[in-house]
Formats: sequence, C-alpha cells, structure tokens
Amino acid sequence: MEVTLGIISIIFALVASYLGYRAYVIAGILADQQEYTEQLEFVYGMLLDKTTQAYDEMTRIDSKGAFESDDETGTTFQLLKQVIDDLNQEANGTQEESK
Repeated sequence: MEVTLGIISIIFALVASYLGYRAYVIAGILADQQEYTEQLEFVYGMLLDKTTQAYDEMTRIDSKGAFESDDETGTTFQLLKQVIDDLNQEANGTQEESK
C-alpha cells in the first residue's frame, strides 16, 4: 500500500512538474508575441504619421492643383491619398476593437 502511494505521488509530482514547465514555456511565447505586436503597432503608427505628413506637404505645395490632375503626378497623389485613407480606416478599426 505504501509503495503504491509512493509511486502515485511520484507520478503526480512528475505530471505537475511537466505541466508547470509547459505553462512557463507558453507564458514566454505569449510575452514574445505581445512584444512583437507592440513593435508592429509602433511601426504601423509611424507609417501612418509619415504618409499623412507627406500627403499634407503635397497638398500644401500644390497651390495650382497640379497634383490633382489626371497625369502621372495626379495618379500618384490619388494613390497616396488612398493609402492614407486605408491606413486611417485600419487604425480606427483596430482602436475600436481594442475598446
């Protein structure tokens, strides 16, 4: 009886140790994932700020409306505007989901 109780205790200790180790590993993976996500959010915000600054500067420089014409410059201007709008929509959607 004592031998059986001892074997069960050892098995229980081994299982508890293994589960504790797995929890430790998973916690480390989750911490790394959170750090990666924070870095992506930082880069995303920086990209949004820089493209918005570029668009604002192009708008300020464009006093004659040349950037809004139908030529290559106008197309580039419209593509930049579309990228900024898409980034803003994604950023606003991400912020609303996190609330």
